[in-house]
Amino acid sequence: MSRPRPVTAGRPRPENLAVLMRDTFTALNDLALARLAERGFGEVRTAHGAVFQYLDETGTTVSALAERAQVTKQAMAELVAYLEVRGYVERVPDPSDGRAKLVLPTARGREVVAVAQELVPEVEGRIAGLLGPERVKDLRRDLEAILRMAAE
Repeated sequence: MSRPRPVTAGRPRPENLAVLMRDTFTALNDLALARLAERGFGEVRTAHGAVFQYLDETGTTVSALAERAQVTKQAMAELVAYLEVRGYVERVPDPSDGRAKLVLPTARGREVVAVAQELVPEVEGRIAGLLGPERVKDLRRDLEAILRMAAE
């Protein structure tokens, strides 16, 4: 799906490498959202990936989810509340801290993760068909190198 570019000084902003990588992620994520909708999970949106991506199967606090996703605790609490009302996660007391609650995936939430994970080999196969297996290996190495560089 093509998204309009922001306009600065009357012209669309030029693409840079970071924007191109983000747009590629968004396009691939849209494939996952479409697959989820086909399987009956149409209320799951892009933002909810911040919960599912960082949620441990044994439970994770909202604070830890927020830190991992680099969002505010308030934003994460809203995402969790949305998913909780729809039956994807539940909050339970944290046995190691009586004041805290853990967010746990429900069976429905685990199904969402499974559907998304099922799509990974298909998408990676399509990318390998487009670029070839060696270029995919190179791409993976390059992306990992960029992550290391950014972390320095």
